[in-house]
Amino acid sequence: MATNIAGSLLATLVRGSNGIQSTPATVKPKKMLQLYDIENCPYCRLVREALTELDLDAEIYPCPKAGERFRPEVEARGGKAQFPYLVDPNTGTEMYESLDIVAYLFETYGQRALPLKWRAGKLQTFGSMLASAPRVAHNAKARPGVEPEYMLELYSFESSPYARPVRELLCEMEIPYILRNCGRTNLQEWILPPVRKALQITPQSTLENRRILQDMEGRVSIPYLYDPNSETGLFESEDIMQYLRDTYGS
Repeated sequence: MATNIAGSLLATLVRGSNGIQSTPATVKPKKMLQLYDIENCPYCRLVREALTELDLDAEIYPCPKAGERFRPEVEARGGKAQFPYLVDPNTGTEMYESLDIVAYLFETYGQRALPLKWRAGKLQTFGSMLASAPRVAHNAKARPGVEPEYMLELYSFESSPYARPVRELLCEMEIPYILRNCGRTNLQEWILPPVRKALQITPQSTLENRRILQDMEGRVSIPYLYDPNSETGLFESEDIMQYLRDTYGS
């Protein structure tokens, strides 16, 4: 697991501050956005970074290589197995192309000018490709698990090196989940959870998901998985991954 986290940390470092800090969207969608996604796809990563930066939640439908659970849906809806694929039930919009999706999210929900870094689309795509390199060994083909009756909820932010392995496993198992974005908004949130606990620091986040997690569990640490099927809540990547294998492994 240590090697896994080390490789994940390298991917995070390659992307710098992308997918960490949040400036919440002016408008939040009434119905959940739906993203058909491959975790280690460099194009999909760009969309998930934008979701974190806009503090937007989404239903994630994993579409790993050789996956048969959700890939056919994308082909049926859009005509080709290309990812990412966004479905917005609020506007009836369905679209391919990562940079087009990012621009759509900022225009529709951010309601602000597209940040300068996103206008350098080719540079962002290249950087995301570099970030995928350390995770090539984790870009596995589908190994479907049992699909839960109710969608799991994962509290995460895109560049968390600890949340990434959990998302990779969910993708491999083709288990859909609700992504609850928990980006950072103040300096105290950059302090590691054990240090915050030792110093009795409780960041007063402006983000709803962080406040919910704090109220629910008494602390905020990423990742956090909540399974409504068993009413189980878990911190710690390794514990979450073991739970997923034990509970939903085929």
